[in-house]
Amino acid sequence: MSASGGQRARADAYDEPKGYGWVVFAGVMMAIAGVLNFIYGIAAIAESKFYVANTNFIVSDLKTWGWVTMLIGVFEVCVAAGIWAQQSWARWTGVFIAGLSAIAQLIYLPAYPFLALALFALDILVIYGLIAYGGRLEAR
Repeated sequence: MSASGGQRARADAYDEPKGYGWVVFAGVMMAIAGVLNFIYGIAAIAESKFYVANTNFIVSDLKTWGWVTMLIGVFEVCVAAGIWAQQSWARWTGVFIAGLSAIAQLIYLPAYPFLALALFALDILVIYGLIAYGGRLEAR
């Protein structure tokens, strides 16, 4: 066994699948978005001064959307754990939950525009990472 052959074997043992970084990134961003959605959902339920006063929504009020956002946040954290564990169900569930979160953030635009746009962009990055690179690991 030559020195170069031994080095090659060790280097191949640590190679990650293509796009693995994007999948880990999507999991981390989904966990961060989930925690933020949970916190901001609680703030909306409590009707804190954090949100713009007298905001009008198309459907329902700030408290209702606070509950929806808080539940989406809980689901996002659970799916992030599934993504890190490389569970097959977590990819499409993550895309679905991130899509719901993105829609909820667009509904939140009147209450807190810059935060809603930031979380919307985060959700779009999560969707991209999961769709483009979240597939099954290739056989070596």
